[in-house]
Amino acid sequence: MGLNSILKIFTPTSTVFFELFEKIATNVEKSGELFRKFVSEPDNDKRGAIVQALTDVEHHNDELTHSVFTELSRNFITPFDREDVHYLATALDDVVDFTYSAAKKINLYRINPNETGIQKMAELIEQGAKQVKTAVYELRDMKKIRNITEALVKINSIENQADDVFDMSIEKLFNNEPDAKEVIKKRDIYQVLETITDKCEDVGNVIESIIIKYA
Repeated sequence: MGLNSILKIFTPTSTVFFELFEKIATNVEKSGELFRKFVSEPDNDKRGAIVQALTDVEHHNDELTHSVFTELSRNFITPFDREDVHYLATALDDVVDFTYSAAKKINLYRINPNETGIQKMAELIEQGAKQVKTAVYELRDMKKIRNITEALVKINSIENQADDVFDMSIEKLFNNEPDAKEVIKKRDIYQVLETITDKCEDVGNVIESIIIKYA
């Protein structure tokens, strides 16, 4: 049975999953944009305001993710496998959670984010978040599989670039930073930044599994 035939037997309530995923994906994109803005802001007080904005996005996203799980327990019919609904919601939420965590750590450690590695990672995170949103928004009817696969390829490429930036940044950190405490703090931050791109790739992997099953 093709996807169009399957969709015809869905009850109207099943569309709530697509609506929730699209709202969550919008928050993923917003968190990426806010984080890029955060690391580009030289004023510490203004960065604090951006962290608050990220906090609001993270809390809203938690509510949306909880709604997905509630609907999952409430609805017998889902747009794709129940496990995939759960995996996708969790993976998307992780992107927002780790992005918020990165900004919070930078503020907590009082690290100046205006260094090449952090700036480049923030750029890649923003790009990855946009591609995640693109892929998720195409899931509703899957008529443009090419758009999804192109977004997934870009997410994978972004993750590979982030790995390279992480390696170079850590090498530079160990070679040039004499303060051991600063090394520990910055290494922690870079690890969180790299994890964000990993989480974007996790979203891509779930979506790839879905389109293989249903496209």
